[in-house]
Amino acid sequence: MSQNSTRDPLGVLSSTEPVVAQSTYVRINQKPLEALCEQWIQAMGKQKAEDDSQWYLQYHFFDGTERTVNWMLLLDALNFCFWAEKGQPRWTITYQGETLNGYWAEAAALTRAVEEGLPLWDAGYLSTIDLDTISHIFRGSHTIPLIEQRLHNAREVGRVLLERFDGQFSRVIEQAQGSAVQLALLLAEHFPSFRDIATFRQREVRFLKRAQICVADLHHAFGGKQWGAFHDLDQLTAFADYKLPQVLRYYHVLEYTPELAERVDHHILLEAGSPEEIEIRAATIWACELIRRFLLQRGFIITAAEIDQRLWFLGQQSEGMQPYHRTRTIYY
Repeated sequence: MSQNSTRDPLGVLSSTEPVVAQSTYVRINQKPLEALCEQWIQAMGKQKAEDDSQWYLQYHFFDGTERTVNWMLLLDALNFCFWAEKGQPRWTITYQGETLNGYWAEAAALTRAVEEGLPLWDAGYLSTIDLDTISHIFRGSHTIPLIEQRLHNAREVGRVLLERFDGQFSRVIEQAQGSAVQLALLLAEHFPSFRDIATFRQREVRFLKRAQICVADLHHAFGGKQWGAFHDLDQLTAFADYKLPQVLRYYHVLEYTPELAERVDHHILLEAGSPEEIEIRAATIWACELIRRFLLQRGFIITAAEIDQRLWFLGQQSEGMQPYHRTRTIYY
């Protein structure tokens, strides 16, 4: 896989590659991968890409100021684990007459809170936010999963911003000097909840899912300008979560051993940091990288982050797909 590899300043590709090479439970199938690429090649130019501006206007708070920048950091600090236990209903909210779940519900809940007067961009406010307030923000059909961890992460955002960055995430962005990679690394360095790093056979494996997606979200929210201007977005990898492997498995790009497939299909929990979970995430990273390389060879320049977004949107219409793997974690 390492032939013709790109630079890997995040250490994600280089640290996940040995996992894929030594994988016991998950493999990447080249022929279905190429078939999926061919489908995309046929579709490219025929369909309009997702309109990022509309995506952000619909459920996301945006006023074009540093308030939005801090709000975006909070959004991605809390962007994890929305699934329900087997047989239980998902957490949903109603926003502007629409019932939402998952990430859309999180974004809308944080936007609703701002509309109700809660200053979610204020580091001092976040540093001392309490459980009752978090519960009110995410009020819905049921209690949002891992609510205590969300409280911890919200406080961490406020505390770190106050202690190190004058209360402004924009200071972190300024330190990155227009580098998406540096901003992701700064997030992982200064905010422990963004430090998405595992261990596989005594070796460090880096994913940095939420750190990378925070950078991509800033880029989309600000239309590639101001605090969303980065010169090296092509160096980001895919954002290894639970929806992408579900989609890749549906297209037979990823294949699980029968034992793992049975566990996933029966909603049996995979422990965070277990070999199975790490292998699924590593294979997801590399499947997207191989898709990127195949498309590049065919003359289509697309980033891993754009491939990720395309797969994620496919996953929002998941009827007929096998279930996604279940892992209780703050990292995705």
